Amino acid sequence: MTVAEETEVTLEVGQRTELPALPDPAGPHREREMHAILEIGVRGPSGAPHATPAPGTGSALAEVLIVDTSRSMLHPPAKLHAAKDATAAAVRMLPFGTAFAVLAGRFDATVVHPGPGRQVLAVARPGEREAAERAVRLLDADGGTAIGAWLDLARRLLKDQPAPVKHVLLLTDGRNEHDHRSRRPLETVLDACAGQFVCDAWGIGDDWDAELLLAITRRLHGRARAVRRESELTAAYEELIAGLLGTAVPELRIRLTPTTPGTVIRQVKQVVPNEQELRPVPAGPGGRAAEYVTRAWGDEVRHFQVVLTADPAGRESGEELQLAAVEIVVPGVRRPLRLPPPRPILVRWTDDPLDASRQHPGVRRHELYQRASAAVAQAYRAWLRGADGRETADRELARALALAAELGDAQLLGALRLIESAPGTGRIRPGLKDVDWQHLILSSALTTPPEPPSGEGRRGPARAGADAGRGGTAGERGQAAGVPRVAGPAGSAAGRPVAPGPGGPGSRDGGGAAVARAGAGGTGGGGAVPGATGRGGAAPDRAGPGAAAPAGTGSGGAGSGGAGLVDASLAGAGPGGEGPADADPAGRSPDHATPDRAASDHATPDRAAPDHATPDRAASDHATPDRAASDHATPDRAAPDRAASDHATPDRAAPGGAHPGGMGADRAGTPGSPGPGAVRAAGAGAVPRPGAAGAALPVRPDGLIECPECRWLGPADSVYCGGDCGRPLRGASA
Repeated sequence: MTVAEETEVTLEVGQRTELPALPDPAGPHREREMHAILEIGVRGPSGAPHATPAPGTGSALAEVLIVDTSRSMLHPPAKLHAAKDATAAAVRMLPFGTAFAVLAGRFDATVVHPGPGRQVLAVARPGEREAAERAVRLLDADGGTAIGAWLDLARRLLKDQPAPVKHVLLLTDGRNEHDHRSRRPLETVLDACAGQFVCDAWGIGDDWDAELLLAITRRLHGRARAVRRESELTAAYEELIAGLLGTAVPELRIRLTPTTPGTVIRQVKQVVPNEQELRPVPAGPGGRAAEYVTRAWGDEVRHFQVVLTADPAGRESGEELQLAAVEIVVPGVRRPLRLPPPRPILVRWTDDPLDASRQHPGVRRHELYQRASAAVAQAYRAWLRGADGRETADRELARALALAAELGDAQLLGALRLIESAPGTGRIRPGLKDVDWQHLILSSALTTPPEPPSGEGRRGPARAGADAGRGGTAGERGQAAGVPRVAGPAGSAAGRPVAPGPGGPGSRDGGGAAVARAGAGGTGGGGAVPGATGRGGAAPDRAGPGAAAPAGTGSGGAGSGGAGLVDASLAGAGPGGEGPADADPAGRSPDHATPDRAASDHATPDRAAPDHATPDRAASDHATPDRAASDHATPDRAAPDRAASDHATPDRAAPGGAHPGGMGADRAGTPGSPGPGAVRAAGAGAVPRPGAAGAALPVRPDGLIECPECRWLGPADSVYCGGDCGRPLRGASA
C-alpha cells in the first residue's frame, strides 16, 4: 500500500503555555484557563471518490432530501420550481446503491419517495431515481412550516441505516412559525437528532431566518447557506452532493486525556470553518478521557479550541508540564488510514504578568470573529427599530467593518460592504430588505484562518505533499454549496507531520506550537507517549542552529517513533530514522546541510541549518544575535544570569537545540535518554521516551501489556494505564 492510496489525518497543537502561578491580589481568584487551538486535517487518497464503499459493505451514504412545500413557496412560484429542479438533480447524482428518501414539509412531513407511509429508504437504481424525480415534479405547496416535524421524520428513517455517512439536506423559505403544532418542539427534536446525522440547511426566497438555520446546523454539525437567486440552487445542490461523495472520513473523534491532577476539560468547540459546540462522550474505562465527535470530513482542515482549567498547587514555576494529551480516533474506518501520534497540551507556571497575559493568535482570532458576529446582530436589531435605532446600527456596522479589516477576511468585508451606503462611510445603506441582513448574518458566522505569509500562498490537498511538506490552512469561505475548497492539512512530506508555520495553527506570528517543542515522537519504534521530549521538527518561530531534529527523531513519520500506517490505531512503525521517509534523496546527512538549505526534514527553507551557525549568530543554538541566551528572556529583556533550558516559549530564544534523542546541546547523557528539562506529566517526574532503553513493555501471549505500577492489563497500543495509577505507559509494545 503506497502513501498515495492512504487517507492521512494530521494534528497540530498551538498554544501559549504560560499561566499565572499566583492569583491577582487586586482581584478575585479566578480559575486559570489554558486555551489551545487544534488544527486537524484530512487528506484522502487522490484519484477516486472516497465514499465509494468497499465490496460487500453496503452503501456509504444515506441521504434524506427535505423540500419545504408550505404555501409561501408559491410566492413567487419560481421558488418551488427551483426546489424541484435542485432536488431532482441531487437524486440523479446519488451513486448506485445509495439509500435515500425525499420528504415534503408542511405542518407535518410526508414521504414523497419511496411513498407516503413508508418507513424505509429507497435504494438508488436507474428506475428508482426516475420514479423519485417524477414524484418530485408533482409536488405542490400548501400549509405552514413546522421544521421540527420534518427533522423528526428524517431521524426515524435514518435510525437503522448502516451507512457511515448519514445526511439530511433541508430547504426552507420561511420561519418555524408553526412549531407549536408539532408533537415535539424543534429544540427537543434537535436533541434527539444530535449525533444521528449531519444536516445542511438552506434558505431560499426573502423570508427565511438565518438564526434558525444556524441553530439547526450548529447542533447537527452541518453548514447553513442560502441562495440570492432561485436559479443558483441546482448548481449549489450538485456541488454539495459532490462534496458528500468525497467524504474521506465519516467520523473523527478528538480524545482528550487530562494527565496532571487538577486539570479539567471545560470546553471543546470547532472554530473554523464555523463555530460548533462539541459535547463529550465517554471514552474508555476510568472516566479520565473524553471524546468529541466530528463528522463528514472531506479533504479539508478544521480548527478546534480546547479550554482547560489547571491548578498550580505544588508545581514548579518556569518548567513546561503536560496538562493533557490529544489523540485522534477514527472508528470503523474502511480503508488504510494514517493517524498522527498523540500531542501534548502544556503549561508553564510563571510569576511574570506580561507572560501570563499573552494570548495565542488563533484564540485571539476567534474572539474577533465572535465580536464581529455580535456587532452584526446588534446592528440588525437596531435597524429593525427604524429611525430610533439608526445611530446604533451605524455604529455597530462600523465596528463590524473594523473587526473584519483586522481579521483580514475579504469575504466578510465584502458582505458588510453590501450593507454599507458607500465605502468608508460606516453607515447603513438606505432601502435595505430584511433578507439582506439574513445573508450578512450567515456570512458573519463563517470563519477562516489567517492568510499564509506573503509568498507562500494557499495549497490544495493535491499539492500539500509535494510542497516540501508545508501544508496549507483551511480554505476559502462562502462557497455557494457549503463545501469548502481547502488547502492541505498542516502537513506532510512522505507521511511525516511537519511543524506548522509561525505561530502554530492559524497564526501570523510566533504563537508557539507546543508540539514542536515537546512533540510526542522520539526515537525508536512503537507508539508515542504524550509529553515525551522527542522533537518533531523545527519550532515554528525559532531561527538559528539547532532548531530542528535530525532524521529519526521526529513524530509521526513512517519509520519514526510516531504513528505509521495504521487501520484506526496508533501503532508505531519501526525504529526511528530507518524508514524511507527519513532518507535524503541526495544521500546527505541532515547534520550537513548546504548553506541555502534547511538541515532537517522539517525545517523551512528560510531557516538556518542546525549545528552550522554562521559567524554572526549568537553562540546559543537558538538565540538570535540580539537576544540573551536564556529560555526565559523576552525579546526586549536580557537575562544572562538565568539558567538555560530548552523549554522556551515561542517568542523567546531557546538554547539547547534538538539533538539526537531530543537532548539539548548543553545536556549530558546518552542519546535517547530524557534530559533534565524533559516535559513532565502528572507531577510524577520525567516521562521516559518511547523507544528509550528499557522502556518498551513486552506483549503477553494474549496480546496485552501490563502496567509495571498497578498490574493493569490492557491493549498493546495503550498510551495510558487504565487502572488505578493512570500513568502514561513508557512505550508501545516491544
